[in-house]
Amino acid sequence: MDAEALGKFVHSQWMNECIPKLEEYIRIPNVSPFFVAPEQSEAAKESQDKAMKLINDWVVSQPVAGMTVELVTLDNRSPLLFIEVAASEGVVVKDSGTVLLYGHMDKQPPFTGWHEGLSPYEPVIKEGKLYGRGGADDGYAVFSAITAIRSVQEQGIPHSRCVLLVEACEESGSPDLPYYIEYLKTQIGRPNLVICLDSGCGNYEQLWITSSLRGMCAGRLKVELLTEGVHSGASGIVPDTFRIARDVLSRIECPKTGDILLKELHCEITPKVYQDTEKAAHVLGYEGLVKCFPLIEGGKPVSIKPGKDELTELALNQWYRPQLTVTGASGLPDSSNAGNVLRPFTTLSLSMRLPPACDATTVAKTMHAALSCDPPSGASITFDSKKCGRGWSAPPTAAWLDRLTREASMQYWGKEPIYQGEGGSIPFMGMLGEMFPDAQFLIIGVLGPNSNAHGPNEFLHIEFSEKLTSCVGYVIGHHAVEQVEKKITVANNKRKVDEIANNYGRNPDGTKF
Repeated sequence: MDAEALGKFVHSQWMNECIPKLEEYIRIPNVSPFFVAPEQSEAAKESQDKAMKLINDWVVSQPVAGMTVELVTLDNRSPLLFIEVAASEGVVVKDSGTVLLYGHMDKQPPFTGWHEGLSPYEPVIKEGKLYGRGGADDGYAVFSAITAIRSVQEQGIPHSRCVLLVEACEESGSPDLPYYIEYLKTQIGRPNLVICLDSGCGNYEQLWITSSLRGMCAGRLKVELLTEGVHSGASGIVPDTFRIARDVLSRIECPKTGDILLKELHCEITPKVYQDTEKAAHVLGYEGLVKCFPLIEGGKPVSIKPGKDELTELALNQWYRPQLTVTGASGLPDSSNAGNVLRPFTTLSLSMRLPPACDATTVAKTMHAALSCDPPSGASITFDSKKCGRGWSAPPTAAWLDRLTREASMQYWGKEPIYQGEGGSIPFMGMLGEMFPDAQFLIIGVLGPNSNAHGPNEFLHIEFSEKLTSCVGYVIGHHAVEQVEKKITVANNKRKVDEIANNYGRNPDGTKF
């Protein structure tokens, strides 16, 4: 493989085809189903179908040898794009296996606070970054995957069979994906390498490989005490539902430190995890770990106990420990329209990030019991957890994949890759980890410092995404021969073992002794 030529091809394809199509994609408000109100469902479906058609049409237009494309829609579920690229002629599929690539095309809501001149659905290229909702999370993925495969075919490099899944409800917790995996399981086969293009990076200077993902339990906590709002002069007799909500939240989270108090939500941090986290945290430094977030002037991160390494502890907090965030509220009028009213209810949207090995179903039951038991003042308290997903930890990296990723990172950045945990979730990974326990996983992505995927001013770092795509091409271009050589080595070793076993207990002339 000519790695330099591969990079040049990717650059040309990225600038001439991928970025213009991503600009079109950004203009479509295809918000994930979980965030769509019932009265907006028809318009949301139209947007989703429009975005999926744009992606489908572009993929079909690409001259990829051996490619078939199928837009699959099961009843009452979001669509899924299934792409299959046959193994190169002469490559024995059973020996080289299958590479499964993954991305999604649904988006988070637009959110507020976009800088002047920027907006969620109007793409802007500024200082090498493509701004707009969904470009980095995760619209770029399908363009990256197809371009990577093309970069290998352009050089005539033999490659294994590849399949690509592009789902439309990842931001909703991937509720439809298990049904598609079951429906397509024969066509998917049993991949021995999974490449996920929906993760993050610690900087834009080297390849970052995700070694774990946190899980999540999201739901709505509702505290209700009145049948209708009353004059706030009733305060002192009727408790405020916001105070009750704050009170019950303190059962699961320390209000001063943010520590999660429920032991069921914690998992052991092994020495290996600590060492990898320490290394990644110190590569990032304070600048990359803390200052990458838009803190106000004078704003500080979570306080760390004296005697602990601050960078390592902050990274462990983000990647391996449970953390609670209140992401929304209802029952609270806008402050400009708030009257002197004791409100009948308060609803808080909660997002509990979980350690990779924590079971989300158990967490949901535990949180429900802690929040709703013994309700203060006889209030009606409910916790409705509709969006839960388990985290994921990568299996030990095989020597061949570790070598290829190192070579690729050195080739395109001049620096070695870094393994890190990730604070977010990709529900698909936990599912695949259980389905394919023998597969290798390469979890990578473009969500780096300030890219702000779920907030305002989301951007795709164009040069970094090109190099990441080149790395994917590099790995795919070497995967087939690595797998065949591995099988040959295993077979040769088996023959040697058999030979030793057959000769064991015999004299040089073959007679037994």
